[in-house]
Amino acid sequence: MKPMILIRSGGDVASGAIYRLWRAGYPVVINEIAIPTMIRREVSYGNAVHRGEMILERLRSRHVPLQDVAKLLASREAIPVVTEPYETVLTTMKPTIVVDAILAKRNVGTQKSDAPLVIACGPGFNAGKDVHVVVETMRGHTLGRCIYEGPALANTGIPGNVGGYTHERVIKSPTEGLFVAKSHIGDQVEAGSIIGYVEDVPVHAKIKGTLRGILASNILVTKGFKLADVDARCEESHCFTISDKALAVGGGVMEAITAWEYEQIKE
Repeated sequence: MKPMILIRSGGDVASGAIYRLWRAGYPVVINEIAIPTMIRREVSYGNAVHRGEMILERLRSRHVPLQDVAKLLASREAIPVVTEPYETVLTTMKPTIVVDAILAKRNVGTQKSDAPLVIACGPGFNAGKDVHVVVETMRGHTLGRCIYEGPALANTGIPGNVGGYTHERVIKSPTEGLFVAKSHIGDQVEAGSIIGYVEDVPVHAKIKGTLRGILASNILVTKGFKLADVDARCEESHCFTISDKALAVGGGVMEAITAWEYEQIKE
């Protein structure tokens, strides 16, 4: 029987790992926050918190209370998404493996002692100290690589280059307040287009392209909060399929788990 895996976050990069692991037959449980703030919602299994259910790449996720997880895992009808606090989920489930894929660029409470194998994605963790394995998330030569000693590459503060744009493709809140979207994922936008409002302040796209992600409406945001992402490549399918980056990171997570399982058999 494959080991139980608890994944912290159901965002777009986490969903690459979720997809690979569930397809390989692992029992996976997603732990999301009560009001998820991912913008690439159409490629995030954690979007089930907003919708109740989410279908991505033929796999279904479902928001359920913690007490219903075992039944749903047994049926494999859908990937369970729970929103109880991490400590509660950890104590109740006692997973063999924990994967922190929050991508907060800092450690928000995951410890090496949380499970026999603890994996973290991206900067903010030190392999061998905070967690057992770190998986690199920065685009480039080392993307998806497993690190067994030391940290991932430091956060540069510069968004990854997509379609020739970095900072320009990311839209942030001009002020604090309640965000209301006026555009949808997959829409074509022009530079200067209004995609939504924070209170009465319009939020503008900075470049022409396809709206690859946008925050759900009626969420309170702070000034500078990430609201949307415009893809200048204008490939609508990219809005609704798991990205190359997410699958590469998912491959690293899969490698770390299967390598650990092999070591357990040898012992």
